Amino acid sequence: MAVDYEKAGVNLEAGYEVVRRIKQHVASTARPGTMGNIGAFGGMFDLASLGYTAPVLVSGTDGVGTKLKIAFAMDRHDTIGIDAVAMCVNDVLAQGAEPLFFLDYVALGHNIPAKVEAIVAGVAEGCRQAGCALVGGETAEMPGMYEDGEYDIAGFTTGVVEKSKLIDGSKVKVGDVLVGIASSGVHSNGFSLVRKIVADSGHSYQDEIAEFGGRRLGDVLLTPTRIYVKQVLDVIAQCDVHGVAHITGGGFDENIPRILHDGQGLEINEGSWEILPVFRVLEKWGNIPHREMFNIFNMGVGMVLAMDEAEAAKAIFILESHGEKASVIGRVSDKEGVIIK
Repeated sequence: MAVDYEKAGVNLEAGYEVVRRIKQHVASTARPGTMGNIGAFGGMFDLASLGYTAPVLVSGTDGVGTKLKIAFAMDRHDTIGIDAVAMCVNDVLAQGAEPLFFLDYVALGHNIPAKVEAIVAGVAEGCRQAGCALVGGETAEMPGMYEDGEYDIAGFTTGVVEKSKLIDGSKVKVGDVLVGIASSGVHSNGFSLVRKIVADSGHSYQDEIAEFGGRRLGDVLLTPTRIYVKQVLDVIAQCDVHGVAHITGGGFDENIPRILHDGQGLEINEGSWEILPVFRVLEKWGNIPHREMFNIFNMGVGMVLAMDEAEAAKAIFILESHGEKASVIGRVSDKEGVIIK
């Protein structure tokens, strides 16, 4: 039967080799609460061991989108797993939740164990950065579904927060300041537009770009999404954070208002943080109106915390102690809409 299955395009031995290869990466993500080993039908986690009084579970799932196309073009697969973790854990972090565990799903046309190992090694690295355990996953070999060398990846995470400490935006008020935390680059959103801009510009992902210090364009675009978990949880533990926004697809205009109430808006002070060179280049090559860039990309700000002005200096100090760049980028106003000054 295995021989017939291989003729259909599925290599069972390659699947077994993948499991052997990724065991070490999975084991490296163990944390308090982790139970069982890779290979079980379900991933387990002992919530009772964490000592929460009234735990609220917060879950998130996401993928990496067409950023994958750049990984294919560059034949680089070691960072895309970090992106998959980041997109999920940063979302549950926005509710004040500590990510506990993560599961991944990798689907590809033909199972190449070394490539799958590189992808899962990236997932494990993301989990280590977030402090969550990789408790399971699935590698699906589906001949005919994907072009040669291509694959898709998605992830799922669950976090926990004390019910009394849940951040849901209900405390956000007019006059709160917005502390922005620097992004590492484009992160994992807007890549359908990025790819069109690059294609129309005539550039190759292999091109070395002067504005990027001579780095290859593809390498800059593949910079992994920043994971903010440990540093933001530290701020939440020491400061009264009213709201948290993860800046993903839709940029400033869609994401920050999600923490606001009716009658509230935002005043953003451009120039209070560094707009990374990659955004300047994309704006120029694509001839995109400057204001529209804020409606598409993170523009150098990956996460925003709303709080009393009196708390901002302490929050920035904590973030900087974790190696982050952070600044007050604006405030909550009494006029609906997003104004970029």
